[in-house]
Amino acid sequence: MNWKNIYFIGIGGIGMSALARWFAFKGADVSGYDRTESALTRELEGEGIRVHYNDDPSMIPSEVEDTLVVYTPAIPSDLEELRTVMQRGYKVVKRSLVLGEVTADQTCLAVAGTHGKTTTSTLVAHILTESGQGCSAFLGGISRNYGTNMLVSRSDVAVAEADEFDRSFLALHPQIAAITAMDADHLDIYGDLEHYQQAFRDFAAQVKGRLVLKYGLPVGDGDTSAEIVTYALDNAGADFHAENLRLSPDGHYTFDLVHPAGCIRDIRCGTLGLLNVENAVAAAAICLLYGTREEAIRKAIGSYKGVVRRLEEHINTPGLTFLDDYAHHPEELRASISTIRTIFPGRKITAVFQPHLYTRTRDFAPEFAAALSGVDELILLDIYPARELPIPGVSSKIILDACTAPEKKIVEYGSLLESLEKEKIDVLVTFGAGNIDRLVGPLKEMLGKRI
Repeated sequence: MNWKNIYFIGIGGIGMSALARWFAFKGADVSGYDRTESALTRELEGEGIRVHYNDDPSMIPSEVEDTLVVYTPAIPSDLEELRTVMQRGYKVVKRSLVLGEVTADQTCLAVAGTHGKTTTSTLVAHILTESGQGCSAFLGGISRNYGTNMLVSRSDVAVAEADEFDRSFLALHPQIAAITAMDADHLDIYGDLEHYQQAFRDFAAQVKGRLVLKYGLPVGDGDTSAEIVTYALDNAGADFHAENLRLSPDGHYTFDLVHPAGCIRDIRCGTLGLLNVENAVAAAAICLLYGTREEAIRKAIGSYKGVVRRLEEHINTPGLTFLDDYAHHPEELRASISTIRTIFPGRKITAVFQPHLYTRTRDFAPEFAAALSGVDELILLDIYPARELPIPGVSSKIILDACTAPEKKIVEYGSLLESLEKEKIDVLVTFGAGNIDRLVGPLKEMLGKRI
């Protein structure tokens, strides 16, 4: 893709910023718009990428024939900049199509799934980097090992997070891919579970070599020409699975990885809980199929620090623990809460949850309530609307009313620190995909004074 200028509308998005970094690395003149300044946009600016925060068409490069405009479906259609590039004849493409073109000439290793895809794809990239094989990587989160969502190398391997939102992953044609989960989500786009899962089967049909499938998911040989291999946490019926699981007091597991050609013994998982052991099994399966050495896989899983906001440890002491997690789907919440219960038995869990999107709250309110009933104290923030307008009758209260946690309340976003300052905290976890992450630093500072 030989364009002089690449202009991103929505450059601050996690996937958009990775592509912006890629094109800047390739020597293009990269700039873009985003609605709000963030740590990520400030990093882009520090790397020489121009970013502005007003909807201002005059900031778009004037050279129509030499400029590629990339946008994300999350951008509203009435944005003046988007309307301008459409009207003036710029080449305008969605982010997913650009990612598909960038990875088309490389050996693409992709990870799809309702949840687990960011952690798993980032671990794949870490294993390949640590092994010396190398890769470029387009990630859906910030790697804690590398402090970025974009890795570059001279290798012809590209690791990509395959996002099902707006059917984006159908632009990818990977050599090896994994599907980690197919629980209903994005029903505002897909309508129902059947259409949602069919999109994953359509993705499977585009895999060229091998498909690493979570054991039990509804994808069969008739859905893809790729060779299907299965993985699971500890189900011996899967081709790749863990056995001999051992839990240390700090919440980290050690396990043996059984695979079709043998067993990799004594792998210490660098991230917390059984959920991450399962993600590690999936990542290891991809890398083994690609040809990575067993010892390199064992070492890299141990040194993997995870992804920012994926069950991220901020404080972890016997008397006070503070974790932060991106979970914004009922199944993700259920899995994370179950993990926290397992690794910190007998301790009081206080969860702060910021629902993300009115439609998701409307579609899954009973499921959210059921998942959050697993904590001892629930604090709900108001819904983070993102791209949506309010829906009458849909608020955090419909989750609160159905939740059976022993203690529960709704707190305003701006009052959370004051509310928690008065409480005795044992294990605190913040959940959500909105702007709750901006409270993590202040919470860590406040709680750190109690250690």
